[in-house]
Amino acid sequence: MSETSIAVVDSRALVALFGTCDQHLRKIRKSLEVSISSHDGKIHVEGDPSAVAKATEALNQLQAHLNQHGNLAGEDVDRVLAEVGRGRVAQACAPIGVSGGREVRPRTAGQAKYVDAMRRSDLVMCAGPAGTGKTYLAVAMAVAALRCEQVRKIVLVRPAVEAGESLGFLPGDLQAKINPYLRPLMDALREMIEFDVIKRYQEEDTIEIIPLAYMRGRTLNQAFMILDEAQNTTVSQMKMFLTRMGEGSKIVVSGDTTQVDLPSGTRSGLIDALDRLRGIKGVTAVKLTASDIVRHPLVQRIVDAYDGRPKRRQPTKRHEAG
Repeated sequence: MSETSIAVVDSRALVALFGTCDQHLRKIRKSLEVSISSHDGKIHVEGDPSAVAKATEALNQLQAHLNQHGNLAGEDVDRVLAEVGRGRVAQACAPIGVSGGREVRPRTAGQAKYVDAMRRSDLVMCAGPAGTGKTYLAVAMAVAALRCEQVRKIVLVRPAVEAGESLGFLPGDLQAKINPYLRPLMDALREMIEFDVIKRYQEEDTIEIIPLAYMRGRTLNQAFMILDEAQNTTVSQMKMFLTRMGEGSKIVVSGDTTQVDLPSGTRSGLIDALDRLRGIKGVTAVKLTASDIVRHPLVQRIVDAYDGRPKRRQPTKRHEAG
């Protein structure tokens, strides 16, 4: 006997997911011979391990369809159940989940290597330029792990290092001053989870978004920890963060080694760790390049320009006299 649960991204959509008078739910129960119930903001599935895996995958696929199309018909349920039965749908609770009704997946070879490293290793260090999906993919993996109950909490961390502007000139108390540094992590998280769900997770301490200094003295078990902008950590700060790992935890460290905002002469903790931890079992380092940029096409050309690469020759337009 096995049991698992799925976070309900939008509780208002639960009725549509289960169908009028639970017709979709009854169809899934009968087809896969599982017990399905809903309470505490989660859908609970119980039964034979293989059947639970198939039911969980079917519910995830149907929830994604509902988010994308706004409705769910009986034939949609029949199609997903048939695909699950034939093994055509990916394994239940695959590490890359659903964002805004669409599947989150690596879009370049480098990103695929990064995702594979996060699947296999307990400590992954990723260096690459802006726009390569370092933070986005790590947050997607963390959310998927939380939903599958592979971890109990997510901890998103950033160093509060100034990039040419003084922190002291920002208005408000300390929390107000550090919020701008943490906003990129919140933006990535809101791509995966609705705001009210994030708020509830934060109140329950299931998700933490905190400055690096707040990690000192802690040991976190069964947590997915992400250190973003890691190039702006010192060597001692990096050591402090990495040694917070407890039993059943996973760490992803990401940053751009070409954008270090530390004082002149201070060695970057990310650069040091990439060198110091090379070859250690359980640690995987991934290098992303400009070819992995998936933002606006102009971003790649900007990165090339700042890295000193030759400009790509643009085709000239011929104007005919008229």
